[in-house]
Amino acid sequence: MAEDLVLDTAIRDWVLIPLSVVMVLIGILRYFVSKLMRSSQVPDPKIVKEGQVIVRARNLRAGANFIPPKSFRSRRVYFSNEENGLLFVPKGQAQNAQAQMFSDPNMAMDMMKKNLSMIIPQTLTFAWVNFFFSGFVAAKIPFPLTQRFRSMLQNGIDLSTVDVSYVSSRSWYFLNLFGLRGLFSLILGEENAMDDTQRMMQMSGFGFDPAKETHGC
Repeated sequence: MAEDLVLDTAIRDWVLIPLSVVMVLIGILRYFVSKLMRSSQVPDPKIVKEGQVIVRARNLRAGANFIPPKSFRSRRVYFSNEENGLLFVPKGQAQNAQAQMFSDPNMAMDMMKKNLSMIIPQTLTFAWVNFFFSGFVAAKIPFPLTQRFRSMLQNGIDLSTVDVSYVSSRSWYFLNLFGLRGLFSLILGEENAMDDTQRMMQMSGFGFDPAKETHGC
């Protein structure tokens, strides 16, 4: 039978709250550090234009049900016809364009700085949590959970008799690490909280399939 625990209020004051506050502060500090490390460069007008075309095509797909079918078909042809469509890319050229983007030394340096600004703080924070707070039961989920959540919520606690709804300090670290994007959106703004890699893919069109954007309605 699962064991019911009574959590000391000192754990809330000296483990749960400090860990949450530190994770938020590190996320904000990491954003500003990565912003300072990012090299300033004038965006390529061609890349910006292609990104805007992709946004227009996605808006067309999202609003396909709100315009007449004839209007949608004419706009789809405008984007995807094989003669002069804005989204049509001849075979063999798409991969070369992506290779050219990755060959840009400024972009490669920005990606390296971004990785360093993420990996180093996360490594130091995890070492801090693992050294000072290892083995603590930090919180309790206010609703029952099944056994499949035990490995996710009780990392670092090897007690099968503890109820699954209790969360270890190490698991609380991972929950904050992957679940604070909404809070960062409120603090920094939705655009600023967006991952730089995701923004880069949207601007360059990486992973973009014109057929899905124009025919996937």
